[in-house]
Amino acid sequence: MGIDTTRASIARVYDAALGGTDNYAIDREVLAQVARAAPEVKDLAWSNRQFLIRAARFVVDQLRIDQFIDCGSGLPTAENTHQVVQRLNDEATVVYVDNDPVVLAHGRALLEENERTHLVDADIFVPEDVLGHEGVRKHIDFDRPVALLHVGTWHHYLDDDAPDLMRRYIEAFAPGSAVVLSHFFDPETAELSPLARRMEELFIHSPMGSGRFRTRAQIEALFGDLRMIEPGVALCDLWWPDGPKIRPLNQVEQCIAGGVGVKE
Repeated sequence: MGIDTTRASIARVYDAALGGTDNYAIDREVLAQVARAAPEVKDLAWSNRQFLIRAARFVVDQLRIDQFIDCGSGLPTAENTHQVVQRLNDEATVVYVDNDPVVLAHGRALLEENERTHLVDADIFVPEDVLGHEGVRKHIDFDRPVALLHVGTWHHYLDDDAPDLMRRYIEAFAPGSAVVLSHFFDPETAELSPLARRMEELFIHSPMGSGRFRTRAQIEALFGDLRMIEPGVALCDLWWPDGPKIRPLNQVEQCIAGGVGVKE
């Protein structure tokens, strides 16, 4: 599959927001469009990335899970999931799932020498394609706990059946498995909801074509009946921060939330 440089790529827009170089003008234009309404738009990506790092560390250290399926892995950057978890457990296995041709090309090149880290081509919004993928089945033991990461993915799925799709994922995993998930967030306050909806409108009508801001109840529904680790669904920056929060969160940082749930 070739690279369509006339349409923005979710992975490349995210890369641009994090200051990467694997992106095109069309991807940077998405951020520029949203920045006209929300100048700190890049902070969505940074809040998401820092949440991913802390949550992955928590799962391998506290839940003792050593198998990870990272959906929508995006372009390689600093502190990827496998780097975080293998630093704590060098026997941890990570399978990245993506179908962006740029991600697949870059990722496979970088992971060639890591025998416990793999990348497969599948649509993360079709659970059966991921769960039944030969590469996933080869490296993940579904009889043992698995950590499923859907970090910054579901806001790119615009339909209302996302909770059902997540349920199909969760049903496939053994007790003790965990879900790590983050999502663009509409706080439903008079001050922040208009900003969230404006960013949503701009993202969806940009060359990227997606970026839905769901409410707390809608994000919680993605976890189904999982037992939520305290504090439940929270702003990404406030989910077990590494230190005290001295600087107040800006408005954009209050529009992305995440959580970790455990299957009992």
